[in-house]
Amino acid sequence: MTLVPLPAFADNYIWMLHDGSHAIVVDPGDAQPVFDALARHKLQLAAILVTHHHADHTGGVAALHTATGAPVWGPARERIPEPFTPLLQGDVAEVLDLRFQVIDVPGHTAGHIAYFLPAAPQQAPLLFCGDTLFSGGCGRLFEGTPAQMLASLDALAALPGDTRVCCAHEYTLSNLRFALAVEPGNAELTHYNAHCESLRAQGQPTLPSQLATERRINPFLRSREASVLRAVRAHAELAADAAEADVFAALRQWKNDFR
Repeated sequence: MTLVPLPAFADNYIWMLHDGSHAIVVDPGDAQPVFDALARHKLQLAAILVTHHHADHTGGVAALHTATGAPVWGPARERIPEPFTPLLQGDVAEVLDLRFQVIDVPGHTAGHIAYFLPAAPQQAPLLFCGDTLFSGGCGRLFEGTPAQMLASLDALAALPGDTRVCCAHEYTLSNLRFALAVEPGNAELTHYNAHCESLRAQGQPTLPSQLATERRINPFLRSREASVLRAVRAHAELAADAAEADVFAALRQWKNDFR
């Protein structure tokens, strides 16, 4: 299976997975990049997977479904363009002999889901996580709570380390600038930042990232680490016994205000 990030809008990626004849797309906020890729590679659209209801993830769904008849899967607790098959934690979306496991990841939105493919043929696992986990960061909390987002990130962080993390936005460099402010002494973070800067200078995407790397460089997966705790407590003047969710909330607010 071939994985292709299709750029859309200013910084979105619509993820396409294809076998040379049929394709699956994830979060098509704009139909045109998908139509163009289908034509370019002579593919038939087999399925549309949606992680959450925001327009930059769903705006192209209706046009693609109408033009191709491809079935749509999406989060059961959110409004997705009809018709679609609603999915919850523990459900499986089966497409092209692939079994995408559904993980509930509320936080960015109330009903956000992620799709985990444990084994693409002879390839590392895939995670399509929408706007929950970014390389070096996480999504803003528009509808969920800090405790929900922390639990969602914990669930994703528990997946195999070689999992390819397919985020929906090219936010990596801005996220890493913040991560370096939190953990300036993290040598692996410094190295990863230089690697990603090189990729972007060449016009290449920084994604997919690898989950094992994210565990070592992403402050939102490391909010319990001593170095991150010290930085957040100093920045937000938190008590030494502050709850984990309060530390995470302060970290997310620091990122919201970071320039």
